[in-house]
Amino acid sequence: MPIHIAFIPILIPPILKILNELGVDRRAIATILTFGLTAPYIFLPYGFGAIFHGIIADNMAENGLTIELAMIPEAMTLPTLGLVVGLLIAVLITYRKNRTYEAREIIGAQSEKQGYTTWSVIAAIISIVATLIIQTITDSMIIAALTGLIVLLMSGSLKWKEADQVVTEGMKMMAFIAFVMLAASGFAAVIRATGHVDLLVTQTSFIVGESQAAAALVMLLIGLFITMGIGSSFATIPIIATLFVPIGLAAGFSPLAIIALIGTAGALGDAGAPASDSTLGPTAGLNADGQHNHIWDTCVPTFLHFNIPLFIFGWLAAMFL
Repeated sequence: MPIHIAFIPILIPPILKILNELGVDRRAIATILTFGLTAPYIFLPYGFGAIFHGIIADNMAENGLTIELAMIPEAMTLPTLGLVVGLLIAVLITYRKNRTYEAREIIGAQSEKQGYTTWSVIAAIISIVATLIIQTITDSMIIAALTGLIVLLMSGSLKWKEADQVVTEGMKMMAFIAFVMLAASGFAAVIRATGHVDLLVTQTSFIVGESQAAAALVMLLIGLFITMGIGSSFATIPIIATLFVPIGLAAGFSPLAIIALIGTAGALGDAGAPASDSTLGPTAGLNADGQHNHIWDTCVPTFLHFNIPLFIFGWLAAMFL
């Protein structure tokens, strides 16, 4: 299964002391980590990206617009570029100056240190490459994940006694996403069954008139509030697609533009939502010594530097695609 945020509590706490000595602003690290968690799945059709793109395509088809999966990376190029711009602004301008932190012990640190050898690092790299190759060839995340797990177990990098815990933690995260998606899919089905989508399309068309610019603005605002409330871009796609496909078709948007609107609206709340894995993960690692506030040091910086440019570039994508 995808690595996603699992690496953060392992990688970040041990290097906090080094970051403190260098005076690195942890808000910059939070934006870098959040970028790494969101941009790849938005743009690349691998791992979580394969799931995200599949959800977009399936839900658009359910609402009357069939697309090819290959169209999604093309449609999401501009929104992803917006994330890149936000990252550069955060790292090179906003949080460029040094920030002082106290030298504290890691909360809940284990007394037994875990050693890393050259072979374990090589085995981990081989596992990642093998997983990617197998997924590309077979188009199956299950077979690919199993391949990576076998490589780690056979190399000895992952102990057999630790395998159950590692897999279980990954399953917990995926189960949570699946549960929220199930609830969202049910809500979307209720919306379609009531027949009020047509009424909403009519009223929206009346409000925005023939202006695609106004329609795109309203749609992205709706997507922002929906995803910020739930905190998962994956889980909100069924609801967003139910609303955006008919409204987009009525407004005269192209399939690529509608994909861009749905993908952007889904990702908008993921970057800065307090309940999102993309913000909870960085905080879990950076607050290991109790000096990183979840809201002010992760959510606010990522919201300002990612949601604003993502909103602008998503709107531009809808206008030009």
